[in-house]
Amino acid sequence: METSTYIALSRQGGLQRQMDIVAHNIANMNTAGFKGQDMMFVEHLVKSRGGEKLLGNKLAYARDISTLINFSEGPMEKTGNPLDLAITGDGFFVVRTPQGERYTRNGRFKLDEGGQLVNQSGQPVLSSAGQPFILAPEDTEITVSRDGTIATNNGNLGKLKLVRFENPQQLKRSAGSLYASESPPIDVEQPSITQGMLEGSNVQPIFEMAKMIDIHRTYDSVRNFIEREDDRMRNMIREMARTA
Repeated sequence: METSTYIALSRQGGLQRQMDIVAHNIANMNTAGFKGQDMMFVEHLVKSRGGEKLLGNKLAYARDISTLINFSEGPMEKTGNPLDLAITGDGFFVVRTPQGERYTRNGRFKLDEGGQLVNQSGQPVLSSAGQPFILAPEDTEITVSRDGTIATNNGNLGKLKLVRFENPQQLKRSAGSLYASESPPIDVEQPSITQGMLEGSNVQPIFEMAKMIDIHRTYDSVRNFIEREDDRMRNMIREMARTA
């Protein structure tokens, strides 16, 4: 098989993975705090046949090497729900899961049956002391200050834990809009949290749809190229058999 065909097949594999990422982005365009992803490619140049001279023809072999997360802020959406919280600037909320602490920008919280502040998956939201928030039935008039301090009519309950990371690209995405990290988190010194609002997804649907169409067209073009190469090689083998 010629180098050009290998390159085309590698391109098809990269396009399939890129299509999966775009589809995932579109599926989460309405998920609070969701951050879109994209792929990073590296290009290898290979001399083609007849390209032995210094400035000869070259074929480009593209290889996807990693997935990048776009951590730009999504649009702020007013909900009026006192347990909806939005982070402005750097930072992640911290929740406790059976697998350990996880991090999220999705501030759509609620109270479970025991009065514990949890995310939509029922995982406790942690305070700066590393403990969950538990509200009594008589705790009403819930307020959250800009620095993350939660209070009710009965007084302060604690301060939300907000963390950041030296290299957020090393975060690993997990289910439920959560991230895991092997690097230790760093406390955000000056949190900026707004009550009654949510940070929307930063996915731009029109851009992602255009990208999906472009990927589909490119994939079809590569497939047609491979089919033409197969026909060319088949014809060449027939000609060689006739002249043998």
